[in-house]
Amino acid sequence: MDPESVAKAFVDHYYSTFDTNRAALANLYQESSMLSFEGQKYQGSQNIVAKLTSLPFQQCKHHISTTDCQLSGSNGMLVFVSGNLQIPGEEHPLKFSQTVLLDDLKPDGHYDVADVC
Repeated sequence: MDPESVAKAFVDHYYSTFDTNRAALANLYQESSMLSFEGQKYQGSQNIVAKLTSLPFQQCKHHISTTDCQLSGSNGMLVFVSGNLQIPGEEHPLKFSQTVLLDDLKPDGHYDVADVC
């Protein structure tokens, strides 16, 4: 599977899951995974999902503008995503960007999420 297809599949799955059931994102993270969010660091699947589910909005919709990827090191890939985040009741969407390190890429396109910044 080519890198762009892997990145697109990851982004589609991640943000669809984030928008509908954030707790289900736990399956993407390992205990070594790290989330850096507004200067704070959260390690491990349970801590990362606890942070994501504690955000001050329960519903949202991501609108992806760009997805860029670059192979990184041995069997890794950096994925950069930017777009808009619409929160119900808010007139204007928020801009967002996120960088994700997909680690241990397999030939069939499977991966571990090693780091989300």
